[in-house]
This record gives sequence, structure tokens and C-alpha cells, in this order.
Amino acid sequence: EVQLVESGGGLVQPGGSLRLSCAVSGFTFDESAIGWFRQAPGKEREGISCITTSDGTTYYADSVKGRFTISSDNAKNMVYLQMNSLKFEDTGNYYCVAPRATGYTCYDGISLYGMGMDYRGKGTLVTVSS
Repeated sequence: EVQLVESGGGLVQPGGSLRLSCAVSGFTFDESAIGWFRQAPGKEREGISCITTSDGTTYYADSVKGRFTISSDNAKNMVYLQMNSLKFEDTGNYYCVAPRATGYTCYDGISLYGMGMDYRGKGTLVTVSS
């Protein structure tokens, strides 16, 4: 059974930082990709970043480029999202997703959304507030 569990969310002031973690199990971790989405109350989900675990290729949405960094630890089946210079608009539930197919590569927005939602975690809440 594929499981993804996020952690690391919390309350942070604008300009602050958080590091989110996504623990993945039951999945061929080092031959695929993991993506991060977020959803704010009353808004559509937004794909913000992904990493291809086999070669480290990354993608960032324009809204987070230059502020967020995605990384993976293949030995631990973990993906991290370092979030710096947080803004009010970064508030939301952040969750990680995995594609059904092995050998998946994620390198742009199309491939990120193409992962689908079959495998996703429940999310961790990030609140940016003063």
C-alpha cells in the first residue's frame, strides 16, 4: 500500500521559513517522482513543485520559484520542501503526491499535474500570519 505522510507545517510570520517533509512508503521511490501541491481555503489546488527522484530534476511554479527548494533523500524515502521568504498567500494545506507509474519524470507543470491524485497524503497546514 502506497502511503505519503506530510509533516512540518505550522504558523509562521511573513518572511519566515518552514521545512516540510513527505515520508513515502510502499512505493518504488528512487524510480519515480514526487510532487507538492497546496490548497488554500476556497481556492483551487495549485501544483507548486516536483522532483524526479532518479535524477534530481526539479520543477517550480512561478509563485514559489526562488523561495522554495525541493529535495529528496532516496535512502530514507523522504522528500523535503524548504520554504523561505514566506508570504501571506503561501497559506494553505500542503500535500505530496506520487504517480501510479514507475519511471515517471516530472519537469514542468504538465507533468506535475499529470501525476494525478491516486496517491496523496492528507497534508500539513501552513499558516502565514503576523
